[in-house]
Amino acid sequence: MNAATVSLRQPAQARQAEMVQAVLNLAAQQEPASITTTDIAKAVGLSQGAVFRHFPNKQAIWLNVAQWLEATLMPLVQTAAQSSPDPLTSLGNIFRAHLQFVQENPGVPRFIFHELQQPAASPVKQQVAAMLQTYSGILIRVLQQAKTAGQVSPSLDERSAATLFIGSIQGLVMQAMLLGSSTSIQPMMAGVWALYLSAIRQEVAP
Repeated sequence: MNAATVSLRQPAQARQAEMVQAVLNLAAQQEPASITTTDIAKAVGLSQGAVFRHFPNKQAIWLNVAQWLEATLMPLVQTAAQSSPDPLTSLGNIFRAHLQFVQENPGVPRFIFHELQQPAASPVKQQVAAMLQTYSGILIRVLQQAKTAGQVSPSLDERSAATLFIGSIQGLVMQAMLLGSSTSIQPMMAGVWALYLSAIRQEVAP
């Protein structure tokens, strides 16, 4: 690849990144389904025709958003998962890192919920589902480490515990959406985390 090609490609990549952020910013303020390419063009200061020079259609923009989400969130989760020799400390760090990410990117939950609710298995929905599967796998590994260390119930079902972990975050996010502010997550975090720890440490009655 010569220098001229790189020079031409970098502005296009920068524009695509701007449009991804525009979608997420718009999603924080309105339903993702109502976002149009005209809205995106206006947000980044381009004509609608210029938007389609960077992406062939709206679906391609949405797929790029999903790819950005995976490329940004998953490294945060992976880093938090390896942040401590103590598995439950690492699990808590994942919990806090994810919620911090949501607070910084309030359009992300709306985007995810919107895509997962779609009846068709579109490339965007498949991308989001694959990311959640990867996320669940990371959680399961940390929970297995916690079980080996004797920190959680020996009868714990790690897959169910991973589902509960993600569900706890989704519950906090939904509460924040109802209250209209992602900052409302902060006061609720400690209580929800304490309940989660209690659930995975306790022996399940037969």
